[in-house]
Order: sequence, then C-alpha cells, then structure tokens
Amino acid sequence: MNKLNLLTLILFSLFFTQQAIAQESSVSGQVLDKIVAKVDNNILLESDVQKTFLEAVAQSQQGMTPPSRCDVFETLLINKLMVAKAEIDSVIVTEAEVMLQADNRFNMVLQQIGGDENTLLQVYGKTAEQLKNEIYDVMKEQLTVQRMRDKITQGLTVSPAEVRSFFQSIPQDSLPFFSAEVTVGQIVKKPEVNPQVKENIYNQLKQFKEDIMAGRADFADLARRYSEDPGSGAQGGDLGFFRRGELAPEYEATALSLRQGEISDPVETQFGFHMIQLLENKGGSYNTRHILRIPQATEDDIKKTERYLDSLKTEIEAGRLEFAKAAKDYSDDRNTSDNGGFFTDPGTSSNRLTLRTLEDPVLYFTIDSMKVGSISKPIRFEDPREGTKVRILYYKAKYPAHRANLNDDYEKMKAAALRKKEDEILSTWFVTAKEDVFIDIDPAYDRCNALVEKK
Repeated sequence: MNKLNLLTLILFSLFFTQQAIAQESSVSGQVLDKIVAKVDNNILLESDVQKTFLEAVAQSQQGMTPPSRCDVFETLLINKLMVAKAEIDSVIVTEAEVMLQADNRFNMVLQQIGGDENTLLQVYGKTAEQLKNEIYDVMKEQLTVQRMRDKITQGLTVSPAEVRSFFQSIPQDSLPFFSAEVTVGQIVKKPEVNPQVKENIYNQLKQFKEDIMAGRADFADLARRYSEDPGSGAQGGDLGFFRRGELAPEYEATALSLRQGEISDPVETQFGFHMIQLLENKGGSYNTRHILRIPQATEDDIKKTERYLDSLKTEIEAGRLEFAKAAKDYSDDRNTSDNGGFFTDPGTSSNRLTLRTLEDPVLYFTIDSMKVGSISKPIRFEDPREGTKVRILYYKAKYPAHRANLNDDYEKMKAAALRKKEDEILSTWFVTAKEDVFIDIDPAYDRCNALVEKK
C-alpha cells in the first residue's frame, strides 16, 4: 500500500480506531501519547501512528503488501503539513461543514450503541459533550486535508489507456482479492407532517416571542428548555458566526432581514421551525441564536407514506416504472437519488460496494435477508436529524468474492490509477511545501527519512 494511498483510509477510519486503541491502552497500561512530530502548531502523537498503523494493516486487501510504520508516519506527517499549508494558503473549511460532518459521525456512533448517550460513558469513558468535541477536531482536520488534496490535484484525470497500463503493471500474484459486493438502491420518503402539528408549533413559537418581548421569558432560557437543536440548545440557542451561504436559505434570508437584537416570526426550513434573533451582523458574516422546533409525523402520516411507497413498489415490479427514474423523481434522499437511488462506494464512486460499506447495521441485515432482484416492503428508519422516514430497498445484484480483474473492477482500478497519479503530484508538492513550514521529527523516526526527497 503506497504511503500516500493511505490518506483515503485515514480520512474514513481514524476516529473509530482512536476509540478502540484508547480503550486498549487504558486496559494494558501502555503510554502511547508522545509527540513524535511537530509541523508549525500541529502535533503528531505516537498513539496516532500506532492506531492508524493497526487499522491500515487490518484493512489491507488480501494479496497486497501491508504498509510499514514508516509509511503510516509519513502519511500522517503529510496530513499535518496539509493542515499547516491550508492556513498559509487560506484554504478554508467552514464551521458549518465541520459541524454537519461531526454531527453525522456522532449520531452514527450513538446509533451503534443503541442511541443512549448515557452508554457513551461506559463504552468510551467520555461524556457526549467530550466525544462531540473530539469528533469535531478530527473532522476538521480530515476535511482540511481533503480540501488541500483536492486543490493540489484539481483537474487530474486518467484515460482508459492509463487504467489498462496501471492494471497490467501489477504482478498477477499481487492482484488484490475483493470481498463479495452488492448493488443496492433506495427510495426514501419523509412523511408529510399533519398541517395541524405544524400550526401548533408555529403558534408555540409565536407565544415564545410575545413572552420575550413582554419580559415574561428569557430567550436563552427558552432555548435551553425547548430547542431541539442539540448543538446550540445548551448554549442558549447561540449558533456563533456564519458566512453568507452556509445556513439554510430561508434561515439566512430571515436573519439578514432583522435589525440587531430583533426577533423574527417563526420561519420554516428543511430542519423544522425556527424563531431567530440577530445578535450581530458584520461584513460577510453574522451571528444569530434560535429556538428550533421539529414537527413530528403522526402514525397516520407515516402509514400514508408507507402506502405511497408500496404503490411505487407495485409499479416498479410490474415494469411500468424504472427504479432509477422513480428514485430520481420521488426520493427525498439527495445523496442517492441523483445516482438513480443507488448507494456508492466513497472511495471509487462505484455502485458496487461491500455490505460493510453500508455502515448502517439495520440496512446490512435487511439486504442480507433479501433475494437478488427483489424490492423490499416499505421500511421505517430513524434519520438522526429529521426523525422517522420510510424507504424501499432494491437489491439489484450480488458479485462473488474474486481476484481483481479489469472487466469486473474497472472503476476500482480507475480510482487506484488516479490515486497513483495524485501521489506523484503530491510527492512533488511535498518537496516544495515542506520548506514553508517548521517541521521537527522525534529521533525515533529519523530512520523513516520522511523529509528526504524520494528518487
């Protein structure tokens, strides 16, 4: 595994490995936290190298040479260099982007332990707030590294001839062995909430505004008691500063129409109903606080959605409607609908992926119990941000485990060839970029020659 190819693995797995190694270290009594490198103000710990090395070895494809500890060290060092250079080059990852990714990752962790925040302390030895802060820091670095990588390799492509040449350069006995894969699609519908429920929430927020204006209530106290935004509720509704274009359009338009200190009437966005107060507006950014109330679908609303999806399933199975067209036209999940409803592998953008890549254990077991070519009945599931939704799943195809070949694995080979080309660009970039920052490496890693230009 090329040291720079480890970047993709690290971007998607570092946080979960951190937790596992932290638990293991607490049991064994090993002290792994020692600074082994500094890049300007960014530090690299021995524990980071150790846990990433173990994860990289575990994730290595059968038949491929696993990475060495020096490979991992150099890759993590390049990550720190990218973060340092991002600050110098003004490559920015917004607060909104980090918060969204961090919330998604936290909710995924929470889902894996049954959704109970109290269990976090038992499993990870951390409170929900501590874990959120750790995830935030990890996601900020990951997004910054990816943003810098995208900037450095912008516009890079590979031709079919380059893909074939790359594949033919791999010795036959070194071709990776791929696990069984599936192609799975979904059509998701968010239940339309009963208008009366929305009206009740609207009136509740209007009453909050009246109480605040009359001095009978305090905005921050109401936000802490009633807001359903887990990020800002505990902070009295304070969202902090955001630049234009970072928040929901309806929210931003309302906030920027207010005078400083003014409170809005309730406004609806995709997340629910907000009552907004503009705290400060300066230059291209503004600071607000809000109280978010999320309308919840009733049982009748959900059943109506199930009947709708069941009718779509009937139309598709009868051949009167193509699944991909139905997903594009009717699915509420934008992550999959633009791809005809099909899930994609984040590393290759291919529709073929291992069940492990699906992440959601409920999804995994549902697909595992279905027949290839079948469509599931409507299934309810919980979206951490938007509540109960309903979906139907299409198990389009299954591919057996096999040794890599160009016919079946073209997209994977294309992604690998592109990464190799990116690696060459990044290696050249590293030679010049390291001169712009201060780098100090612990003598224990001098043997890796991380700062020496490779021939």
